[in-house]
This record gives sequence, C-alpha cells and structure tokens, in this order.
Amino acid sequence: MKLNVTSEIGRLKTVLLHRPSKELENLTPDILERLLFDDIPYLKQAQREHDAFADVLREHGVEVLYIQDMVVEALENHPEVKSNFINQFIEESHVVSHSVKDALYKFLNELAFTPLVSKMIEGIRTWDITVLNKSSIMDMLENEYPFYTDPMPNILFQRDPFVTLGEGVVMNNMMTQARSRETLLSEYMFKYHPRFENEDIPFYNERFDRYKSEGGDFLVLSEEVLAIGISQRTDPRAIERLAKRLFKENTTFKTVLAFNIPKSRAFMHLDTVFTQVDYGVFTIHPGIQETLTIFEIEKTSNGIQTTKVVTSLEMILKKHLKREITLIHCGGKDLITSGREQWNDGANTLAIAPGVVIVYERNNVTNQALRDAGIEVLEVPSSELSRGRGGPRCMSMPLVREKL
Repeated sequence: MKLNVTSEIGRLKTVLLHRPSKELENLTPDILERLLFDDIPYLKQAQREHDAFADVLREHGVEVLYIQDMVVEALENHPEVKSNFINQFIEESHVVSHSVKDALYKFLNELAFTPLVSKMIEGIRTWDITVLNKSSIMDMLENEYPFYTDPMPNILFQRDPFVTLGEGVVMNNMMTQARSRETLLSEYMFKYHPRFENEDIPFYNERFDRYKSEGGDFLVLSEEVLAIGISQRTDPRAIERLAKRLFKENTTFKTVLAFNIPKSRAFMHLDTVFTQVDYGVFTIHPGIQETLTIFEIEKTSNGIQTTKVVTSLEMILKKHLKREITLIHCGGKDLITSGREQWNDGANTLAIAPGVVIVYERNNVTNQALRDAGIEVLEVPSSELSRGRGGPRCMSMPLVREKL
C-alpha cells in the first residue's frame, strides 16, 4: 500500500485508529500523572463513542484500520520476529529485575499473537505472572508497583507515534517514557505487515533519533509547506534535522514553518490550537491569533535558510499558502467558552474532505461557527473520549489522502 498525505484536507481514503480497550481500566488515580491522563474514562462508553467515530469515517468512504490488528497481522506474516518483538517490549518497559524479565518473556511467548499484543497494550499486572527466585533487592522492589509493564492508554491517540509525510514516514522519538513503546508497534507494522513490507517507504526519522518529536505538532499545509509546533513535546532541533532530511531527499516540501507555541498542558501540541478545515480556512484557539514567533526554514540551492519572523498567524499562512485566510475561533470570542471548548478539543478537527470535518458534539459554539462558515460538520459523542485530552484529529493517523 502506497502512503500519500500531502495536505490536511484532501479526501481521506485510509486512516489508522486504536479502539480503546482494557488499558483504560488499568488507570488508577495514583498513576494518572505518570501515564499523562487527567481522568479515568468509562471504558464501555468510550468504546461506544469510538465506534461511532469509526462508523462516521466508514459512512464517508474511509477505510479504517486498527493498529492492534495491523501488528497482529504483521506478526502472523513474520512469526519468526515474535521473540525479538517480545524482548524489545520488555527492554523498553524498563524492567530491571532479571527474574521478572525471564518470567515476562515466558508469559508473553506462550500467548497467541492477538492476546500478546492486547496484553502489551493493556499492561501486565504484578499478579498476572509468577516470578520465581525473588532473592535480590531489585526483585523485591518490583512488587511495590502494581504493574510489571505499564498500560498504554495514550495509544488511543494514533496521531502522535509517527507522521505520514507525502509517501514517507517520520517515526517519532516521543517525549515521555509513558508513550515511547507505542512507536514499537508502529515500527513492526511498517516492517512486517504485508501491506507495507514490500513498499519502498522512506523513513525521514527513526524512533530513537536524538531529539524528541510527536505527530500532533505536524500539519501538512500543502505539498510544499509543512508546519511543525515547537511545543512541550517537540524539540526545535528535531524540526531542523527533519527539514534538512526532507530537503536533501528531494521531497516536494520546500518550506518548514516552526511555530513557537506556549509550553503548557492546554497547548500540548500544535493541533490542539490550530487545524485546517477547508481551503484557506482554519479553526484556531484565540490564544495564538495575535503575534507569533515563527521560524521559516526554506530550501535553497546551498542547503537551508532559517529566518525568524514575528507576525500574525493569518499573515504567515497567507504568505505561504498564497490565498486569503479565514480563521474560525474555537468557542467564539467569549474567553470562558473558548477556554472550555479548547480544553475539550474544539480546535482539534479532522477534515475528511475539503470543507467536511469530524468534531466532538460537545463543542456546540465552535461547531456552529464552523457551520456558519459553510463547513459541513459531522458530530460524534465524546463524554468519555474527551477525558483523554485529544480530539478526532488526535485519534487518527491518515495513511492515504487524495491529492488536492
């Protein structure tokens, strides 16, 4: 299967999701901060909401793939990599005790592929397995925490582990330990799934690259212009290295715009405050409407040129997209409403075609503003999904979009 994403709004053909599962039921108040959650979603309702999201995608002609199924199919296609996959997972779970490592390997190796991947995602509790010969201090310290391997609740947000850029992939070295293993699943999918293993897919970044980055900070504005947020989760040095690689490999991209956004939980990624919904039309949080610092990284005959620009979002977009720009405020102009709806991902829209977006139904002020601007709004329920602090765009990774 050929990857192809050269815009944010081209008609969506194939998308990757993760349906929430038991990893949400392994969240407890004591480990919420460690696992980057603010609350504990009710799993059954979260699944109903996610299924409604997937159904809307299918009803509009989008092929929906699930990361868990894709990894299982990759392992079935290459069963000889199972042992290495398990060992990588254990090492990247930062298990220290050799006795626990041995017991984990034995436990996981005896599982068929489907329960194996499920157990990796949901987390392995200390009472799931029996560890023999607990004699060292490290062995005994392992029992002070309820999991031998942490659950991966953030895998719900498939936007972040990697980025589809043109016909290639940016595999991210994610900022937090809580999310770093998610990219292991992405890597095995691309390496061993029959859809991808024989495709010559360029990788512009590897999962253990020197600097941190996450997919929610990437917006593909056109075949030539890529926007990336300098955020809590994406290092400016990662942006510079990626720009050099994109230019060196003669991709279609000629400009990378690095947006310096506030470093806070509410502004976690660029796509929490800024998403495209149509030609020249964007949903934004009012907090980034005023003066911004943007670094223009441009391809030149001698390599790259970086220019610091202090201007408005409207002006920088107008300059590089060469068209008039319309900015739709998340929550309108009321500060209380905009703050609340941005917290509930009102600006995190997923365009499935030009002027057609999927949004959370709870953000009624933003959704009406979109309708007033002529956008077709497809609402999905979100009472539980929104507790994870990610919207429809966060939950989805486009693999194929039609070119504009």
